[in-house]
Amino acid sequence: MLEQAYRDIREQEAQLHLLDLEPATAVRRLIEFTWNYYLAHPEFMTLLNSANLHKARHLAESKRARELNSPLIETLAGVLERGRRDGSFRGGVDPVQLYVSIAGMAYFYLSNSYTLSAIFGRDLLAPKARSERLSHMTEVILGYLSR
Repeated sequence: MLEQAYRDIREQEAQLHLLDLEPATAVRRLIEFTWNYYLAHPEFMTLLNSANLHKARHLAESKRARELNSPLIETLAGVLERGRRDGSFRGGVDPVQLYVSIAGMAYFYLSNSYTLSAIFGRDLLAPKARSERLSHMTEVILGYLSR
């Protein structure tokens, strides 16, 4: 089931055609896509939670899961390299670490939004708060990548 969920998200990511975009635009598009995908597919985060509770035993045995995720990392590596060559991005950025940061910033916020809203006294799922979060994530990631 999680393997199919990965297939679904990766197929939609492929439709972004990130390699056809200017590097900063490609990264911005990936951040926006990830954020919006998690919002539209809360079941994906639930599947991730469940798999992690079981220490990803079944996923670790899946060669297909690794194959499904490799193209995204290769694409992101290509975007990063183009940005390095044109001077818009610094070098030495690991595409896996970058993707984990993008996914993690979206995932943590959304998966913990109820508790965070309660302890900070803000509705973190209100439209304005969600928009602010997406802007924040984009600024953080692009600021990290900038030369």
